[in-house]
Amino acid sequence: MLKTALFALILFLLARLVILPYEVEGQSMTPSLVNHERVLVNRAVFSHFNPSSVLGWVPGVHVDDDEWYLFHEPERGDVLVLNPPQFSETPYIKRTIAVAGDTVDIRDGAVYVNGERLDEPYLHGLKTACDDQTYCENYVVPEGTVYVLGDNRPESFDSRSFGPVPLDNIIGKAWFSNWPLDRLGLISH
Repeated sequence: MLKTALFALILFLLARLVILPYEVEGQSMTPSLVNHERVLVNRAVFSHFNPSSVLGWVPGVHVDDDEWYLFHEPERGDVLVLNPPQFSETPYIKRTIAVAGDTVDIRDGAVYVNGERLDEPYLHGLKTACDDQTYCENYVVPEGTVYVLGDNRPESFDSRSFGPVPLDNIIGKAWFSNWPLDRLGLISH
């Protein structure tokens, strides 16, 4: 009995290290995700480290300063839970639109990445506007960051306002909606 309880506790703690419950606050991802919808966030999927920090002290071993990802880097379309670069202590949930090296251009109500108009069926006809041209006209996403937008563009405070998000600010990838029950299922990326 004690072994079973201990095993269950260890399993629970390991799951909490990888899976984080998150409740959507606000309308910035509507209709993809609605206010008070609960999702599960994979915290391990973007785990990364710099091998030079581990092996750099070994004489004669040279390792590039590139970050190594255990699974993969954030990709266009991923729905992320992140700590915004400024303005809030509450995590945001947004969609990755562009990654490092991509050029973002918002014009005529649409988003263009590397000169190609994004196909964004999750917008359900909403247009994308941008008042601050700093992050909206031929903006090149810097190394170590991603460019994120909410799916409900008129109601979203996102990279159009606060710029790119450092990879270290990403908490994880939202992958499964578990409440309310009528919205149960995988989150489209």
